[in-house]
Amino acid sequence: MSPLPLTTVRLHLQPFDLADAPAVQEWAKDARVAATTLNIPHPYPDGAAEDWIGSLHEQHHRNRGTTVAIRLRHDDTLIGAMGLGIHPQHNRAELAYWIGVPYWGQGYATEAARAVIRYGFQDLGLHRIWAAAMVHNPASSRVLEKAGLKREGLLRQHVKKGDTYIDLVYYGLLQEEWASLCN
Repeated sequence: MSPLPLTTVRLHLQPFDLADAPAVQEWAKDARVAATTLNIPHPYPDGAAEDWIGSLHEQHHRNRGTTVAIRLRHDDTLIGAMGLGIHPQHNRAELAYWIGVPYWGQGYATEAARAVIRYGFQDLGLHRIWAAAMVHNPASSRVLEKAGLKREGLLRQHVKKGDTYIDLVYYGLLQEEWASLCN
């Protein structure tokens, strides 16, 4: 995989370090963050942030994906995470992210998504990037649409979180569509 970090107007995106674990723990323990993601449990267990960061390094070294810390450029504050889970056989990746609640609604997720999508197509040579948003999280759908992904369909009660079945809206973007957006 090509080297990181990535920089945008307001953000610095770079691999996580174990020193980030306290900030990850703080953001991930918020029930509102957990409610918008499939893989963040609530309550968030102590030590889970360290385990998660360790798993990211292995994922990256096995060329199965890359997840970056989203930081504010002006003061290096960690505000979230965004990643590409790569499926090399099909030359595609799943885009996934979370943002700490105080930073919601400020365009940071869209800005980071555009940079990570560019990285996926330009540097990793992916053919397709896709993402899923929970129906009860329309803000995530807006992020994906603003980043250029197109709505492809609804999978009813497709996943289960806790005792609740959740509908997912799927989005996708092909490399040639992304290239035409850049022109």
